[in-house]
Parts: sequence; structure tokens; C-alpha cells
Amino acid sequence: MNDERIRAALQDATDTEQVVIGEGALASVADVFEACFGGRRAVVVADGNTFAVAGEEVQRRLESAGRETEEPYVFPGRPTLYAGYDNIKILVESLRAHDAVPVAVGSGTLNDIVKRAAHECERPYMCVGTAASMDGYTAFGASIEKDNKKQTLTCPAPRAVLGDLGVLVSAPDRMTASGYADLLGKVTAGADWLVADALGVEPIPEKIWSLVQDSLGEWTGRPAELRAGDQGAMDGLIEGLVMSGLAMQTHQSSRPASGAEHQFSHLWEGEGLGRDLDPPLSHGFKVGVGSVAIAALFERVLQRDLGGLDVDALCADWPAWDEVERNVRNAYSGSKLEEAAVSETRAKYVDAEKLRERLEKLREAWPELSGKVEAQLMPAGELRDRLRAAGCPTSPEEIGLSPEAFRATYRRAQMLRKRYTVLDLANEAGVLDECVGELFAPDGFWAGEKKPGG
Repeated sequence: MNDERIRAALQDATDTEQVVIGEGALASVADVFEACFGGRRAVVVADGNTFAVAGEEVQRRLESAGRETEEPYVFPGRPTLYAGYDNIKILVESLRAHDAVPVAVGSGTLNDIVKRAAHECERPYMCVGTAASMDGYTAFGASIEKDNKKQTLTCPAPRAVLGDLGVLVSAPDRMTASGYADLLGKVTAGADWLVADALGVEPIPEKIWSLVQDSLGEWTGRPAELRAGDQGAMDGLIEGLVMSGLAMQTHQSSRPASGAEHQFSHLWEGEGLGRDLDPPLSHGFKVGVGSVAIAALFERVLQRDLGGLDVDALCADWPAWDEVERNVRNAYSGSKLEEAAVSETRAKYVDAEKLRERLEKLREAWPELSGKVEAQLMPAGELRDRLRAAGCPTSPEEIGLSPEAFRATYRRAQMLRKRYTVLDLANEAGVLDECVGELFAPDGFWAGEKKPGG
């Protein structure tokens, strides 16, 4: 763990004051709690699995240090805890019976539930991570399903985050692999942000960019060793995930760590893909497949000379909002995400006049922008190989998606979020459907994609 990098990132963080990651870090839980919360009481919140893994020890160490505590709140270990708003309401009711500071002991779902519940009770909280499974430990906001859609609910990040490498290395392999996939997705997320920055949609603050991108190759460079349980590789993974969360916290947005690959994941999550599995298909695994898909799309887009676009023709063919709305509703007909997709697409829709401005900017920027994007990306095949080495799925079949549904995701995901990505670039440049068609052609990227060993 590069403590200097973490300390520098914490200087600009809005909520998190301490991050303690290391071998035997659980031994310092009482000291970290006191440094951040003084003499306040504590309440451990876990599920049946994470309480056995680390929650019991956290409770014991807090009590041994003379800390006043409430009875731990432990969600059932089975079925797998889901990040639904109903669970937040359950926890809020329990927390309002006292004024203790919650200590979340778990990974992504548990942390998000406690994060939002603590916010609704107007109190800070601490997190003890039990798996390097996602980048949300230090992020602002909680990813929760509410009103039939997955959304980021406003709430501060934890005041303190603690992770014991011994616990993290011992987590189920699928959880570590999921965290790796989530972190590797920052490759395509970065390329999307470069596009949005160049077109004046969403500027890149260099300091925040650096928090995620400067060391990304180092953090993601040892997938096979990570899968084998190497503690050094785990140290790099959890550092990368923590830094990504701190970047989102500082920016007060998920933009530093989330692009079109997450739009794929949000679509699949929103429609329940893999939720009926035990354990459910993880967020990271969906992001991983989405990352390969978006890297492959970028490769097709980069083969085009967008500096030579026929702007007049594109603007003449640009649909009015009424037509766009019909297309969105047709694409989401029968889906509980239909209204959300219409709302998000409307938020980013531009008329022909604004489109002309953007396309002219794209023509001018393309020579430099294409070079920056190419330098940021790694080949889709390399992304796939790294994910496989870490034990992640890389094909639609492996996550339970038909080739037809997977192909349709490229267009449908473009409609689901207002965030500007390569999906919007390709759509506005009139090449999205053409590029996707090439990916699924007999000699295209996805034509020969099979499960490993298939």
C-alpha cells in the first residue's frame, strides 16, 4: 500500500479522514474508531457471513478497549443480501433506537446499505471491508435499487475505512475477481472521459484524473497472481479501489471511475440479470464484460476518420426529440426502466443546431483526441485476457445473456444514462449501428467469442 498516495488523496476528500489497510489491521479498529469518533458508542452492522469473518473480532476489540457498544445488528447470511431500499428502511428503524455510530463490516452491498441508513439517521459511520470486491468503500453515494431502478442515492462516504489484508485475501475468489473487473473498467471509463472533455461536455480536473489513472496499470497488472492469493497483488487491488472511491468522493460524481462499461452493467442490473443466481451475478462481473464490449467498440470507432465527417448531412438526418423518444420507448418496451431511459435520454438530447457545434468541435479535435484515446485504451483482447486470468467472465454467455440481447445492449445502454460516452459519440457521428454490426459480423470481435475451454 502506497501510504503517501492515500494520504495525498485524503487531503482533498470531503468525508473520509482515515484509511488503514494492512496485515493485521483489525487490531487497530478501536484506535481508528476513537480517533474519528471520540467517546461515542459503536454498533457493528454485518450479515451472517461477514460477522463470522470479521464482525465478531471487531466487536470484541471495541469492547476490550472499553468502548460502549450496542448489540450488533446482523442481517441474515442467506439469501445473499441485496442492495434494495427495503433493507435500508429496516436498518434505519434499528439505528433510530440509539445514537451509536455504525461500523459496517462487509463489502459492497452491506457498505451501501449502512452508508445510506447512517445518512438518513444524520450520523457518520465507519467501514471495515471484508473483500476487495468494488470501488465503493470510499465513494460518496450508495448504489441502491429504489423505485424499480438502480440509482446512486446521496450520502457521505465513511469517515474511516479499515481493511485487513489477511481478511481480504481470504475472501471468496469470485469477490476478488469482481473487484478486479471493476478496477480494470477504469481503462474504458478514462477513454470516455477524454471524449467528454475534448467535446466540452465534462472537463477533466487533472488532479482527480491522476488519482485513478496514474497508477492504474500498476494496480491491474497482476491478475494471475491476484487469483492465486498473492498478498502483494491484493495490496495493489485494494489501493486502486480505495483511490477510485476517493476520486469519486472528491469529485462528488462517479465520472472518474465510470463510463459506458457501467452503463452496460446498470442496464443488466436494472433488468435483473443474474439476480436469481446464488450468489447473484456481481456488479464487477457485469462491468468486466461491459469493458471488453466498449473497448471493442472504441477500436471500431478509431478506425474511422471522424475529422472528415459530413456535418451538414448528419445534422439534416438528426431526429427531433419526438422521434428519439419513440425509439427509446420501443427499445425499452415492457421494461421497468422505460421511464428512466426516456428521462436520461431527454437530459442529454441536443437539437440539430447544438449537434452541429459539437460535430464541428469533434472534427477539429479528432486528430489529437484519437491519439489520446488510443494511448489510454488497451486492446479489447488484452482486457479479455486479463479478466480471464483473474477468474472473471468475459462473454455474454458466461453471464447468462443471449448474443441477440447482448448486441442490443450497445444501443439500449446509450439511452439509459445522460453521461456522455463513446456510445453517444458514435451515435452522433452516425456510426454506432455500423460499428456494432462489424463487431458481430462473421469475422468480427464477438463472432468467435466462446467460454474458456469452449
